Amino acid sequence: MVVRGKLCLPLTFNVKRSINMNVTIKDVAKVSGVSPSTVSRVISNNPRISDDTKRTVREAMKKLGYHPNAIAQSLVNRSTNTIGIVMPQSTEKAFLNPFFSQALSGISSAAHEKNYHLLLSTGSTEEEQLISVEKIVNGGRVDGIIIMYSSVNNVILEAAKDFNTPIVIIGKPLVAIEKVLYVDNDNIEASKNVTEKLIKNGHKRIAYISGPFEFVVSLDRLDGYRNALLENQIDLDRQLICEGEFSQEDGYKCMKKLLQCKDRPTALVVTDDIMAFGAMKAIKEAGINIPLEIEIISFNNIPLAEFCRPALTSVDTDAYSLGLEASKLIIEHIKGRTDRHKVIVPTTIVYRETFKETKEEN
Repeated sequence: MVVRGKLCLPLTFNVKRSINMNVTIKDVAKVSGVSPSTVSRVISNNPRISDDTKRTVREAMKKLGYHPNAIAQSLVNRSTNTIGIVMPQSTEKAFLNPFFSQALSGISSAAHEKNYHLLLSTGSTEEEQLISVEKIVNGGRVDGIIIMYSSVNNVILEAAKDFNTPIVIIGKPLVAIEKVLYVDNDNIEASKNVTEKLIKNGHKRIAYISGPFEFVVSLDRLDGYRNALLENQIDLDRQLICEGEFSQEDGYKCMKKLLQCKDRPTALVVTDDIMAFGAMKAIKEAGINIPLEIEIISFNNIPLAEFCRPALTSVDTDAYSLGLEASKLIIEHIKGRTDRHKVIVPTTIVYRETFKETKEEN
């Protein structure tokens, strides 16, 4: 569970607490010189209460060691101030990819600012996750759901049609669903752009190493790659397209396969930096120079991209902002304060050593 922007685990040892369980709202009201109903409104952050009154009441709460009962508040307000988070796979595996930890950091930041907590769903398969999500939604434990991925056959999205709660996807749904909001990059345009950068450097044998095509992001980036080839009159060679898991191992396997082509690629578009690291390992083992013989542009710009050798040119998808905007959007809809149904986060290419032109272009 994530509380106020920090990952928390249940504690099994004893901790001395400074909370006085005998203090009531009436005690706070007496010390601050206001009515109990005013204290209640301060706790719920009612905009009709002046900042001076809020400050006085909160100082009294702090002095007395009073903490509102979250369960009682949720019953009164019909709100849990909690957002459910659905990861793309088991939480343990998801955190191996820095993209998800960065996105979760953004979600947590916006949630903390608005006094919302985060609840991570569990399950190693999508079916198990669906059961978990149904329990937390139907049990009234969350006010909204953020799904941190978009897949072609998303069983959670299908079930979402019956949920009476807002849902935001990080990624774009394959098919528009009325209740589903989303935050994404323009992945088609971003992939088209990087492919064209390689074409301008004289490449015609450009390979595409992709994550699973069950994810919409992989399909969108494939579309951008194909569009760039088509507009530049370059034939699409399906032998140059390789699909694998978002892992270094599968990036390595894909590159080994591509290097066996009779007319091997001279450039790569890779949909994930972790996969690109594996591809680079295979290229180095083959004694091929990067970038003189093979240029590489990848996606996500994770911190390690700068420190691998050669340093990896990568599209910064701004995972933190994707999470931040997803969190803001879900809270706005929970509160009924917006009609926005999508947010597009801009991308930028960070040029490094795997691309021959090291200065950033417009």
